[in-house]
Amino acid sequence: MQKFFYFISLLLSVVLISCNSSTPQEKTIAQLQADIEAELAKTEGNFAVAFKNLQEPEEELLINAKESFHAASTMKTPVLLEVYKQAQAGIFSLDDSLTVKNEFKSIVDSSLYSLNPEDDSYSLLYEQVGERQSIRDLTYNMIIASSNLATNIVIELVGAQNTTQSMRDLGANDIQVLRGVEDTKAYQQGLSNTTTAYDLMLMFEVIARGEAVSKEASQEMIDILLDQKFNEIIPAQLPNGVKVAHKTGWITGVHHDSGIVFLPDGRKYVLVLLSKNLADEDAGVETLATVSKMIYEYMHP
Repeated sequence: MQKFFYFISLLLSVVLISCNSSTPQEKTIAQLQADIEAELAKTEGNFAVAFKNLQEPEEELLINAKESFHAASTMKTPVLLEVYKQAQAGIFSLDDSLTVKNEFKSIVDSSLYSLNPEDDSYSLLYEQVGERQSIRDLTYNMIIASSNLATNIVIELVGAQNTTQSMRDLGANDIQVLRGVEDTKAYQQGLSNTTTAYDLMLMFEVIARGEAVSKEASQEMIDILLDQKFNEIIPAQLPNGVKVAHKTGWITGVHHDSGIVFLPDGRKYVLVLLSKNLADEDAGVETLATVSKMIYEYMHP
């Protein structure tokens, strides 16, 4: 009889340990989504989330993922991809140089406009107007420092329409790259670059899998994105040393982040976090950073 009770006790212990064990699958993706929606509800604004586990392609989480948002500087990643696509096609070399200028044509009527260095996150380039810089360096600063001036120079080179078409070729059917930055006349007529969380997720998935242009080009793009200087959202609450290849974007009431997270065990996932109509921008950024942490802890408990 004593052996019987010992066996029952041992069996119950095994069951309890099994029930309490922590694995990424213990919380379902549906539970994670409910937790994220509850977190987002704490902050006034509109949000979109797109997450995909690249090791389990069927495992994705989508919240308002096909709702349109002002793209802000997230549109610079499609431009990055277009640069590498055209370089691969031999249209130019990344080591070719362009003259730095600050005069661009509005897509509305071709009238000229210039950028204000005080409104740009990278003012150094304005001191180099009239000089030449390589396409590689301009593209690098377009991403890591979010240089608006570099962006407009590069978009003039590769073409906004070409960039949008390349997104369509990837299956990203809603992202629109119409123009460069600070085209006020276009903005006043509602002609702005737009995106969805879903389309950015598709693009980053292709890059992460080494299928954007070529395996080598994809890796070069990842290396650039890893050098991102603005880290207030996706990486902010993650453990030190976690690598994130990403691109942010912000204008008044809008804060975005989108990219690839590399887990310590070699796995990776794509995450896109978009927001608009933020009543308190700092609170919105903090909320999005918290959502990033929730997803990380789901993937790597």
